[in-house]
Amino acid sequence: MFHFDIEGIKKEVAQLEAEMSKPDFWNDREKAQKISQKVKSLNGKIKEYTDISNSIEDIEVLIELSLEEQDSSSMDEIKEGTKELEKRIKQLRINTLLTGEFDSNNAILSIHSGAGGLEAQDWAEMLLRMYTRWCERKGYNIETLDILKDTEAGIKSVTLLVKGVNAYGYLKAERGVHRLVRISPFDSSGRRHTSFASVDIMPEIDDDVEIDIEQKDLKIDTYRASGAGGQHVNTTDSAVRITHIPTGIVVQCQSERSQHSNRATAMKMLKAKLIELKEMEQKEKIQDLQGDYSQIAWGSQIRSYVFHPYNMVKDHRTNVETGNVNSVMDGDIDMFIDEYLKDKAK
Repeated sequence: MFHFDIEGIKKEVAQLEAEMSKPDFWNDREKAQKISQKVKSLNGKIKEYTDISNSIEDIEVLIELSLEEQDSSSMDEIKEGTKELEKRIKQLRINTLLTGEFDSNNAILSIHSGAGGLEAQDWAEMLLRMYTRWCERKGYNIETLDILKDTEAGIKSVTLLVKGVNAYGYLKAERGVHRLVRISPFDSSGRRHTSFASVDIMPEIDDDVEIDIEQKDLKIDTYRASGAGGQHVNTTDSAVRITHIPTGIVVQCQSERSQHSNRATAMKMLKAKLIELKEMEQKEKIQDLQGDYSQIAWGSQIRSYVFHPYNMVKDHRTNVETGNVNSVMDGDIDMFIDEYLKDKAK
């Protein structure tokens, strides 16, 4: 059941802001960070609710004027406004499910092509386009942190920073392996191929979030940033790759010309992944995390995209499916994300 207690949220914000105004608020830095993050998220919900309430009032006024003046010319505007309002209310319902600590944050999205050479690399690039289109629909901004293109076709890997409210809350639904079935354009015999790509999602963590990472646990490599087709875009080793030795996590960044900036961004990415793993495994310390976390297990496919012998995209976690493959590949994936969030909230 949909329940949005706006007065309760406002009351909670007032209580938290009163706590934030205390002189000793930042004495416990970890607790203070969590409270600050929560206030930011709650204020976002209040703004959403206020904007929708204002829109309802605008439509009500328009209806009243239309009735008083017996003017039907504004009916199209009323219908369009009501339709848009229904979409926003539906979205508000979904947003009430985003209750995680980092759900309101920006997201770091990584795509890695699976085995299969050009076919898998082309699939990874198709997914990049799909998520780019989805971000455009949402009004999110995208920054490419790292990309490794192939000289022939497609991409081997890409990492994006998706900027916008609730970006991580939505995109966490996309974490897993995505499978493509189609007639390969790279196969002269016209045979059907199955390709895989993994998608990983992390929240972007604020700079003031502290996490203990020991320098001895890091292996830091620098290399020359490369552009499309693999050519080097500058003459200095500005790109940075950081490996967290105990877990095997690898992050890299080449978006800036400065090695210092790329290193700072890569460290933020590593922090985000370690915090996420720590919470998933309910560990108190980073040192408790061991093992290979470098990629998602290839058996954990979440969705299949079938182009041949029929058209279908099916999410294996919720059984949501559609025959409109072209629309999905053009970024229309909210049906999968929304159903995943609703299913997780049960």
